[in-house]
Amino acid sequence: MIRLTCRLTALLTIAVLLVVAVASDASAQKAKAKKPQPKRVRSAVVGPAIGGNKATPIDRIKAAEGFQVELLYSVPGQDQGSWVNLCTDDKGRLLVSDQYGGLYRITPPAAGETVESASVEKVPAKIRAVNGMVWAFGALYVGVNDYEQKIQSGVYRISDSNGDDQLDKVETIREINSKSDHGVHALVPTPDGKSFFLITGNNTIPPEIADSSPVRQVWGEDHLLPSMPDGRGHNRGVLAPGGIVYRLTPDGKTFEAYASGFRNIFDGAVNRDGELFTYDADMEYDFNTPWYRPTRICHVVSGAEFGWRNGAGKRPTFYADNMPGVLDIGPGSPTGTTFGYGAKFPAKYQNALFALDWSWGRLYAVHLKESGSSYTATKEEFVTGAPLPITDAIIHPQDGAMYFTIGGRRVQSGLYRVTYVGDESTEPVQVTPSKNKARDTRHKLEAFHGKQDPNAINVAWPYLSHNDRFIRTAARIAVEHQPTESWANKALTEADPAKQVEALLALAQVTGVCPQHRNDQTPAVDTDLRDRLLKALASIDAGKINHTQQLTLVRTTQIALNRFGRPDDAIVDQLIASFDPLFPAKSADLNWLLCETLAWLQAPNTAEKSMALIAAAPAQEEQMQYARSIRLLKTGWTPELRTAYFEWFLKAANYRGGASFDKFIEFIRNDAVASLSDSEKESMAELLAKKAEKKSVLDNLGEVFAGRKSTKWTLEELSAAAQTGLKNRNYANGQKMFAAAGCYACHRFDNQGGMTGPDLTSAGRRYSSHDLLDQVINPSKVINEQFSAITVVTDAGLVHTGVVVNLNGDSLMLNTDLTEPNKQVAIDRKTIDSLIVSKTSPMPVGLFDRMTKEEILDLTAYLISGADPKHDFFGK
Repeated sequence: MIRLTCRLTALLTIAVLLVVAVASDASAQKAKAKKPQPKRVRSAVVGPAIGGNKATPIDRIKAAEGFQVELLYSVPGQDQGSWVNLCTDDKGRLLVSDQYGGLYRITPPAAGETVESASVEKVPAKIRAVNGMVWAFGALYVGVNDYEQKIQSGVYRISDSNGDDQLDKVETIREINSKSDHGVHALVPTPDGKSFFLITGNNTIPPEIADSSPVRQVWGEDHLLPSMPDGRGHNRGVLAPGGIVYRLTPDGKTFEAYASGFRNIFDGAVNRDGELFTYDADMEYDFNTPWYRPTRICHVVSGAEFGWRNGAGKRPTFYADNMPGVLDIGPGSPTGTTFGYGAKFPAKYQNALFALDWSWGRLYAVHLKESGSSYTATKEEFVTGAPLPITDAIIHPQDGAMYFTIGGRRVQSGLYRVTYVGDESTEPVQVTPSKNKARDTRHKLEAFHGKQDPNAINVAWPYLSHNDRFIRTAARIAVEHQPTESWANKALTEADPAKQVEALLALAQVTGVCPQHRNDQTPAVDTDLRDRLLKALASIDAGKINHTQQLTLVRTTQIALNRFGRPDDAIVDQLIASFDPLFPAKSADLNWLLCETLAWLQAPNTAEKSMALIAAAPAQEEQMQYARSIRLLKTGWTPELRTAYFEWFLKAANYRGGASFDKFIEFIRNDAVASLSDSEKESMAELLAKKAEKKSVLDNLGEVFAGRKSTKWTLEELSAAAQTGLKNRNYANGQKMFAAAGCYACHRFDNQGGMTGPDLTSAGRRYSSHDLLDQVINPSKVINEQFSAITVVTDAGLVHTGVVVNLNGDSLMLNTDLTEPNKQVAIDRKTIDSLIVSKTSPMPVGLFDRMTKEEILDLTAYLISGADPKHDFFGK
């Protein structure tokens, strides 16, 4: 469940907990040593030490206005382990699980009371490592993920064998193999109440699945250019389909794959509309790369593919063979999810989806809003704490309170209760059946998933060009499940290009085989079908379809080329003639696909066009993507272009990112060097041997604004200018200033940038221009505690300031430079004398000093715009 890899977001939250967990032992050692103590800084110390077996006290926990949090029980770790899962039985008692041990049963205490240790019952069932559980069909169903391999992972049924009110009988429903903590997780009842959704991570090995599965086993890596494995080796060799949501009957006999392509989902929840949601993990090693994907809320629909692939292969949301998330949360470690149904909370919280983040110590309330056949969403922090490694939460069906647990990775556990004590009404929301024509249409199409039906093609085909992505995808999947011979020719000859691009995507997926998934039983490539498919794609006039359909056209071409192989030169020339005029496009998304495809085709103009894009792109992610795309390109290079390309690598050596970032840059450069001819290597020997001059982010700022004098801008002056000066601003220049000031190093904006500071994409919804300017000019005035640095004072008097990035045993890793994620120092927890929250923001002062007023206004307008240049938020 909880990640063992470097968690760049495990800040003070977990650090304090692990330090105080050894407080008693550490104090004894210090007393015995009787050595002089260094002078301690007393201001802003993070509270007194918590004794052994004491969970985070409520004075360190914040809740939304009107809510109170009670600490009901501090778990004695030596005896009862570290709790990660929670549910109720048929009598309203709580059942909890130890991540590495067994189950416990608790009767919820009355208001104002706590749980006594003696009242925590050990469940006699011989089961361990339960990572998901639900009471249904008169028994407890559990998902076991025992990567210590003391018992078989899988799904089990636990019941009372003799009526003595003790759960003692364990039955295996389905054995499932998994590796690591990205394995078998939650069980969620399906909307019809007849089956379960089983939530699994990407290290679960897919078992045999039923032919009735909405997910067809045609998954592939589908990288047109060779992908790069993770630079640190994480999940190297692990191929598609990634994490899967399965659908299984209570007896385990029907076992279907419902949706796939997740990284590490731990839980799921179904809303009143019968729609499933989950909270998927990011990969922190990928920070600041173009393929980084933040943790996100996903609307899990029938047959969906969510695009996780290892290393640099993760699919961006604009890929047509991949579904987007509903809401990006940011960096974190997702755990539990639950809806607020039945809670004695104000109406908006009764309807909220609650999503838990272990590493940040955040319990989010996610507010969903219908949008076509899917949803949009916003989030708010509902409960936060330091430390608060939160693992699971439920709404109790009888008292209407929320109960949640903290724990995991053998850290100190606790059981908490959240109740509403404010003035708003907590009357149950009156539920009326929701009428949604778009959703009904999607469901009509999903009824064809997993089965062959003579009516499917006629019903689904008209929806292949629907403007609702979820409907369009449901229609394509319905077509894919029908006998190919019944619709292949229709796809190849379809007159409507909007329908044809989607139909040809279906055809490429069901008839081609990804090279990484070929075996001795794989049929030979049907070259006739390949040529017909590629000619059909090349014949589509891209000027007559919209941007989304253009993306589908190029992505479908990539899949066809990957699965069928390279066609003859005539078809290659036809494809180049079709796509080259589109490149470069106005859209970075379309440029991503065009650059890759034309480079693979060895189109002669690609080198020049790509280098121009690299030079113009303000963000390192976009530059890196183009550089990756042309690394194997051998045509169209001039000495000047080659020189510019390899000089870019010297520049990129000073870019910053996650733990694998430098290795990814190295991989790209190695491939680029290998693509040079011997004569090119000889002529460029001096440049290829040149070592990059390492510079800090702030040093690089000096180059951007070289020769300029500093101006000490005041808040009053800039705020007054912004009142009337934000109309008709230059957003492109604003983005350029965002990059020039080094903001991308720490902040994410419009799916690019770092993760060590707040995501600024929605800054315009959170801040006025005055407040935004104030944040930059006075960065330490108000510090978001989520991004606060800490100062660690050791017994030896050493002082380290930074952000906690990893914890392992007694070792605490501190990042001492947020612009350099890998600049870290290791500290032994047993030697820590105090932890102090810094009152100084990690964000440097004076970022505006070398900008002109016009540049500052462009930057301010760009930030408030939310990166949407189609709108002028300040009028014309």
